[in-house]
Amino acid sequence: MNAKQLKNRWLIAASAVGIHISIGSVYAFSVMTNPVKDIFEVAESDVKWAFKIAILILGLSAAFLGRWVEKVGPKVSGITAGVFYGVGILGSGLAIQLKSLPMFLIFYGFIGGIGLGIGYITPVSTLVKWFPDRRGLATGMALMGFGFASLIFGPLMQELFETVGVSIALYVLGLIYMTVIILSATYIEAPPVGFLPEGYKPGENKNIKADISNIDASDALKTKRFYYIWIMMFINISCGIALISAASPLIQLKLSYTPMQAAAIVGLIGVFNGIGRILWSGASDYLGRANTYIIFFAFQTIAFYFLPKLSSELTFLFILFTVMTMYGGGFATLPAFLGDLFGTKQLGAIHGLILSGWALAGVVGPSIYDVVMEKTGSLDDTLVIFSGFFVVALIVSLLMKQFIVQHHLKEAKININI
Repeated sequence: MNAKQLKNRWLIAASAVGIHISIGSVYAFSVMTNPVKDIFEVAESDVKWAFKIAILILGLSAAFLGRWVEKVGPKVSGITAGVFYGVGILGSGLAIQLKSLPMFLIFYGFIGGIGLGIGYITPVSTLVKWFPDRRGLATGMALMGFGFASLIFGPLMQELFETVGVSIALYVLGLIYMTVIILSATYIEAPPVGFLPEGYKPGENKNIKADISNIDASDALKTKRFYYIWIMMFINISCGIALISAASPLIQLKLSYTPMQAAAIVGLIGVFNGIGRILWSGASDYLGRANTYIIFFAFQTIAFYFLPKLSSELTFLFILFTVMTMYGGGFATLPAFLGDLFGTKQLGAIHGLILSGWALAGVVGPSIYDVVMEKTGSLDDTLVIFSGFFVVALIVSLLMKQFIVQHHLKEAKININI
C-alpha cells in the first residue's frame, strides 16, 4: 500500500470522535434521573442502577471483548457497538412507555452497556498506531468526544423530555446514536504494518521515549505497573463518576438551581470533561504521563476536601469543572500511557483489561456517594471519603513514577556500557 492509498489519519480521528460523542451521552444520565423516577414511582437510587449497570457492563465488555475487537478490526466492532447501544436506548424508551423498571435496567444497563464497552475501545488502539508521534493528542481527540457528549445531549435530552415526553425522546436519541456510530465506523481502519507519518523519525523527538516494553495482554498482567495503573484509574473514575452520576440533583441541592439550569451545568461538565481530555492528554506528551497523573491526584485530594465547604457559587463551579477536566484527562491520557508502558502489540486488549476498573468504579463510586449521603445527609462527610481515596492514588502514582525513572536510568546505563 503506497502513501496515496492511505486514508487520512485526521479523518480517522474525526470518525473516532463520532463514535465517542454518541456513546458519551451516557454522561448525561443524571438529566434523566428525576423524570424517570417519577414515571416509575421509585427512589432516585433505584433509577441510578441503570447507569451503574451500564458502566459495569462497559468495563466488563471492554475487558473480555478487547481481543475480539483487535481480531475483527475497528469497522466490524464499531458497527456492532452502534447496534447494541442504539437498541439499548430504543429499548429503554419502550421500557418507560410500558412502565417496566426491570426492562429499563436490562436495555439501558446491559444491552446499552455492551455497546458502550465495544464502542469505547474500538478506535483507541487504531489511533495510537496512526499517531506514533502524538499519542496523547490523538487519543485525547477521540475521547474528547466522550466528554463533550453531555454538552450536546444533556440540554437536548431535557428539551425533548419536556416537549415530546421521555419515551419518544429516547426513541429519537436511540436512532441518532445508532446512525452516527455506524456511519463513523465505516471509515475507520488500522494503518498498514510499520506505518510512520511523513517526516516522523522515531527517536528524533527527545520528549518521546522508547516504549518500556512491547508485550501482549497476558504478559502485561504479570507486571506491577499494570496494577499500579489499574488502581490509579479505579480511584480517579470512582470519585469522578460519583459526582457525575449525582450532578443534576447535587447542583439543584447545593446551588438551588432549577432542573433546566442544572441540566445546563451538566452540559458544561461535559465541556470541561471534553476539554480536559484534549488538554491533559496533549500536555502529557510534554509533561510525561506519570507526572500528569501526579498532578491530577494532588489537586483532587485538596479539591474534594474543600468543595462542600465552599460558599461561593463561582468558586464551587470552578473547582467542580477543574475536577472534571482531570477526570476526563485521566481517561484520555490512559491509552498513550499504556502504549508507553506495554507497547502497541495488544494495546486494545490491555486497555480493555484496565477498564475493568471502570466497571467496578461505576458501581462503587456512586454507591458510596448514595449510601453516605442517605445516612448522613452531609456532602462534607461524603466528599472527605473520596478525598482520602485520592491520597491512596497519589501514593501509587509516585510509585509508578519511581518505576519509570529507574527503568530509564537502567536503560541509559546499559546503552552507555554498550
